[in-house]
Amino acid sequence: MTTLRAVIRARVSADFLLDVDLAVEPGITMLFGASGSGKTTVLRCLAGLRTPESGRITIGDRVLFAADTGVDVPPQQRNVGYVFQQLALFPHLTVEQNIHYGLSALDQDTRRARSREIAASFRIEPLLQRRPDQLSGGERQRAALARSLVTNPQVLLLDEPLSALDHASQSRIIEDLRNWNAARGIPILYVTHSHREVFALGARVIVLERGTVLADGLPEHVLEAPEQESLARLTGHENVLDAVVESIRPDAATMQCRLSRSDVELEVPRAKGEPGSSVRIAIRAGDILLATEPPRGISARNVIAGTIGALRREGATVILQVDTGVPFEVHVTPGASESLGLAVGRPVWLVIKTHSCRTVV
Repeated sequence: MTTLRAVIRARVSADFLLDVDLAVEPGITMLFGASGSGKTTVLRCLAGLRTPESGRITIGDRVLFAADTGVDVPPQQRNVGYVFQQLALFPHLTVEQNIHYGLSALDQDTRRARSREIAASFRIEPLLQRRPDQLSGGERQRAALARSLVTNPQVLLLDEPLSALDHASQSRIIEDLRNWNAARGIPILYVTHSHREVFALGARVIVLERGTVLADGLPEHVLEAPEQESLARLTGHENVLDAVVESIRPDAATMQCRLSRSDVELEVPRAKGEPGSSVRIAIRAGDILLATEPPRGISARNVIAGTIGALRREGATVILQVDTGVPFEVHVTPGASESLGLAVGRPVWLVIKTHSCRTVV
């Protein structure tokens, strides 16, 4: 099994330094972060399209870049597959000719056999004589993957190639990619800024923030239980609230917190902090239930009265701003909003489970 290892230090701009140390094992690893966090710069350094100021990049025992010895293998000799966000298929060539592009050193029969094999793996055999403008978005993605993988690269780099596709199409393509990689076991580094893609596609996630590694591990550990406020906001915790610890219940592993400048109290899982200390609490807007009358007989420990201050629809989500003494953002479906008769000025009650609350720094 081959591991990609990289220590990269690259000056991106006067105020942005990429400084990462990472290892990518065989399988799919997600490189996650906001726009401008350095994700694409990492891929460009790995592919040889950008030269770091210092560092070292290896695939197994093979050195691709070493600043201290002057090694810098040209991109075409690195044996690294790269699928760009824009795909970069040649529009004047057929799918088969696009796939052949990286096999020019081989004889015609070998090129044809390799092309047919990879086309079958990604279910595009019937499309080989079509041009890119005759393909659907998903078919173009499959063709781009086939062109990158037909050369049998040691590493595959994916720069948000599936971001324009629906979830079902993404899942089918990734399943084909997993099946292809099952027998080859190469490291695949997949760049995304969507936390939904991280959970759907990857077994491991590396989080970048401002050019450095903020977190690294299983998606359910890194993204579901963020420890930093910046990561919480990045992973869809729209509510980040100042609070003071009022009391601690060691037997229940919880603590009672009062939100700053209000009388609102929340029970949250116990974290670092003693009574009187300040904490920050992060809650996803989609994890908050909403009622139009005081709820009774429920297991959730936090029930907070408030009034709808604003309401707007964005796609399949209705976004509410609820004033409880402190503002909360709440997300509901259009159907729920309509059936509950939600409107600005209407009294509501927020229902929040204890374990939907995260303390962050």
